Amino acid sequence: MLESTIAAIEPPDESAMAAARELQGRLTKPAGSLGALEELSVRLAGLAGACPPPLPEPAAVAIFAGDHGVHAQRVTPWPQEVTAQMIGNFLAGGAVVNAFARQAGAPVTVVDVGVATPLPDAPDTAAGGLPRLVVANVRRGTRDLAVTAALTRDEARAAVQAGTRVADELLDAGARILVTGDMGIGNTTPAAALIAAFTGADPAETTGRGTGVDDPTYAHKVDVVRAALRRHDPDPADPLGVLAAVGGLEHAALTGLILAAAARRRPVLLDGVIAVSAALAAVALAPAAVGALVAGHRSAEPGATVGLRHLGLDPLLDLGLRLGEGTGALLALPVVTGAVRVLHEVATFDSAGVAEK
Repeated sequence: MLESTIAAIEPPDESAMAAARELQGRLTKPAGSLGALEELSVRLAGLAGACPPPLPEPAAVAIFAGDHGVHAQRVTPWPQEVTAQMIGNFLAGGAVVNAFARQAGAPVTVVDVGVATPLPDAPDTAAGGLPRLVVANVRRGTRDLAVTAALTRDEARAAVQAGTRVADELLDAGARILVTGDMGIGNTTPAAALIAAFTGADPAETTGRGTGVDDPTYAHKVDVVRAALRRHDPDPADPLGVLAAVGGLEHAALTGLILAAAARRRPVLLDGVIAVSAALAAVALAPAAVGALVAGHRSAEPGATVGLRHLGLDPLLDLGLRLGEGTGALLALPVVTGAVRVLHEVATFDSAGVAEK
């Protein structure tokens, strides 16, 4: 499944991009007056292979959840049980992501790809507008990356393929854009390690404070990431090996979601540092997958900026967010839709009878 998905990913359609640039130049506005939205519309035309590209609606949110053996290194003060407790909150509709998803009219799918705490039985279909739960648990949390590889290659592959299956299911159901979400206490530590491995940046540049750790815990967290990279020496030319050595199950699943969407020429709206670390893995596996990526916002986690710079992506919003869940991406969703709607609905100078300069 993974190899066939990667093989289906193609570069952007240059003729569609040229047509979008030409159309932008004929619309009733000064050339370039919509700034980054103009280039975004061009990129989305290239992804779709059509000008104008399809409106990116409806959207669907996929929250991948997992736990992490590195939690034993005390890189966060939050207990690991919070991961499962927050899944319960998602399913009840009480989290920030739920509020933002309702505002966007986007359904939420929660995927247990590696939660350590067994979850209570829940229906696998949404009821009453509440999110649904998909159980695709590869293992009950990763191993401690500070001691050994977090995952085997087979486990990393299984998590990636779980992400591709979820993406295909959401796209088959009619979604035209996928919004990344994540949940996992301790997951910014593997994200920092992944970003450092794929970009070559120093762990001090890629490691942030996550849920808001104090100075001593932050310094310790940087040391844990640095030591893990020394121990495993992950090779960025072997992306699956990097995910196995220092990644998380939710990071791997998000990688699969990105690859599947890119293969089907649908955009993926990235949230924060977890999604960015997964995007680096996806692009390492299939460089053309970058054409499907839209950076929703600039996370306050420094590794997100490092990763986005490496990917050549500019975030649409910069609000100092670091919550995860998909919250920042959902806030950016109307911006993406607006960029495409311009190509569909704005009159040209000729059709409107407006004089050009």
